[in-house]
Amino acid sequence: MTTLNEELPLARKKRLSHNRYAYFLVLPALAPVLILSVVPLLNGIYLGFTDARAGLNQTTHFTGIENYTELLSNDLFWASFKIGLIWAFSVTILQFLAALGLALLLNLNLRLQWLTRTLALVPWAMPPVIVGIMWQLVYHPDAGLVNEALYRVGMGDLATNWLGDFSTALPAVIVVGVWAGMPQTTVVLLAGLQGVPAELNEAAAVDGASTWRRFWSITLPQLRPVIVAITSLDFIWNFNSFGLVYVLTTGGPGGKTMLPMLFAYEEAFKFGHFGTAAAMGNVMVLIIVVLLFFYLRRRMREVNA
Repeated sequence: MTTLNEELPLARKKRLSHNRYAYFLVLPALAPVLILSVVPLLNGIYLGFTDARAGLNQTTHFTGIENYTELLSNDLFWASFKIGLIWAFSVTILQFLAALGLALLLNLNLRLQWLTRTLALVPWAMPPVIVGIMWQLVYHPDAGLVNEALYRVGMGDLATNWLGDFSTALPAVIVVGVWAGMPQTTVVLLAGLQGVPAELNEAAAVDGASTWRRFWSITLPQLRPVIVAITSLDFIWNFNSFGLVYVLTTGGPGGKTMLPMLFAYEEAFKFGHFGTAAAMGNVMVLIIVVLLFFYLRRRMREVNA
């Protein structure tokens, strides 16, 4: 008959054995992440401290923080960073507002609800390149739908080259970003709305609370954890966006839509300065992490208050 002291080591060994099996089962899923994500990330961080350049048989030297000191005086990079922040904040906020309204609408018991929910996902299902080409046609200065509509309603004086004008290029691109990214935000918010207990709204309605009061005092607080998560992810996705803006404007006109990712891309693949481009990427990651840290900390305090 085994004693308690003998059973404890046996239980510990059995637990360690189960842990080994768990690690073994996770390894096939973990290996691609390490190979395709972690290793390139670490390599990119290292390249940011070198003078790596494009070309065969190029010798790479470790340069320390030289790339970063040069970036401090690179006005074009910081101008692109400012444009990137305007783009990311604008698209994220407008995406959230539009998606919240659409999610509230789709949460109602409307006829053909399945069809409306399916149509709401169409922009999400389209590749960014196709979205960019489609909106280029919409904004076309001579045959685009926007200018055609303005002419038809007698406002032809407002017609312009939306993607080629210095004052309208960035707002026009922001509209496309909101349209393309709204579906995933809508899906997440709709799932959050369906998780709000109906009893709370019913009780508030019985007490005489208006629709707006029920939304502000019940629905919105219940959605706060979902809002924190999806807006944080949207901000990261929008700041790192590349394909959509590249197809629409390639950063023009005159750099008015030159997002940081486009600037780093040109530095790497147009001028061949891999080390400098990697340093730009490292700076962008660091600043975004810091911004998100303070944002999430404040939002979580509001949620837990």
